[in-house]
Formats: sequence, C-alpha cells, structure tokens
Amino acid sequence: MATDLLTTWTVGEHTADGLDGVSLTFPTYRKGSGPGVIVIHEIPGMTPEFIRFAEEVVAAGFTVVLPHLFGTPGEPFGTVNTAARLGQVCVRREFVTLATRRTSPIAGWLRSLARELHAAVGGPGVGAIGMCFTGGFALGMMVDEAVAAPVLCQPSVPYAVTPGRARDVNLSPGDLTAVKQRAAGGCQVLGLQYAGDPTTGKRFDTLERELGDAFIRVDFPGRLHATVTRHRQQEGVDRVLAFLGEKLR
Repeated sequence: MATDLLTTWTVGEHTADGLDGVSLTFPTYRKGSGPGVIVIHEIPGMTPEFIRFAEEVVAAGFTVVLPHLFGTPGEPFGTVNTAARLGQVCVRREFVTLATRRTSPIAGWLRSLARELHAAVGGPGVGAIGMCFTGGFALGMMVDEAVAAPVLCQPSVPYAVTPGRARDVNLSPGDLTAVKQRAAGGCQVLGLQYAGDPTTGKRFDTLERELGDAFIRVDFPGRLHATVTRHRQQEGVDRVLAFLGEKLR
C-alpha cells in the first residue's frame, strides 16, 4: 500500500493557534537526526514523490517533520484527487487562496511547530520548505527567528488569476516588514520555479525587489511545475540540500 512509504516515520501531532486565534491540530510525521527541517506537502497531499524527497532530506543528515494538512498520506498524484483537494482547501479558514496582502492563518501553527522542533534539536534554527499551494508558507514562517532556512518551491498562492494576485507573496504588510528585516539581518530565502510556470506569476520579481540579494532565485527552463517532486530537477534538489546544510550547520 502507498502508506507503507511512511511506516518508518514516527507519527505525532501538534496543536497551536493559527494567526486568527483559532486552535488547530494536525498530525505530523518525524524521522532522522541532526538539524531540523519542516517539509510541507503540496496539493493533493503527501504523494509518493513528496515522501521520497523528504527521505532525501533525512538521508542528507536532518531531522525532518512532515505536517499532514490535507489529503491522504501516500496517495499518488491524480487529476481527480487534485481537483477534490483544491475544492476543499479553498473553503478552509486556515488557508488564504485569493486575498492579497494577507498571511494564511496556518502560518501561526507552522511557526509554533518550528519553535518546538528547534527546541528539540537545537542549532542555529530550522529549515522550512513549502511547495506549490504551501510554497509561500515557508516565507510566512520566516517571521519567527526559529526559521533560519526558508525554501519556496513554486509558490502558487494567492492564485494568479489577476496581475495583482500574480505579484502577491501571501504576506500581510506587517509580516512582509518582518521578513524584510530578517532578510536585511542576513536570513536568506531560496526560491525555485520553472520560468514558464503560470501558477507562480510574478512573485519572484516581487521577492527580488523586496528582499534584494537575500533572495536566491533559481529559474529552470520550461513550463513544468513541481521542481523537487513530480517534475523533479536534480539541480533543484541539490540546491535545496546545499542551502539547508549551509544555513543549519
């Protein structure tokens, strides 16, 4: 069964408030040793490709935590389950899908998870990797100083259905200010995308303007999407692992 891919992971859960003050509880999967890294799955969920990437992060010498936010763990990517997950997340209050200049409430829960992991494993901080729908979540987590290595893989929220949304980085004005302050203080952000991916819009242009040299931009040729999973680029995986090693060790 697909869920056999997670049998070597330790199952837990984490409870904390979202940014809207509502208490949230989600399951977590943990494996490995060394500095901490939170890897957040994309839509439709924790697919086999996503789990294999997480295993690579473990093998590189990190303690990896996978929050399970939606979907069925281990279920393969498919058009039907992707459409179903999209419909579900669009109506959940902890996620922001269309509004601009807003941080998704789930960022509060993720920041708490990062603090807990950092307290458990120590070091200069933890890494945070978001993908697609969750790509911008790593940026929202960067507000908290526990996060020392944010990675944005093809961030796609808010959905790029208008030019304004295509430029938006899924942060409130206050959180954007905090992120810029951390970037000015030396916390770099790694971003990966396919140059022709319509879902990422012009967000990387915004991040270059707002963060300057602190934003490390990686553009791959083509119009594919999932840089480290379904449309995996080995260079992208290598860049992510090198970035985590540089910032967390």
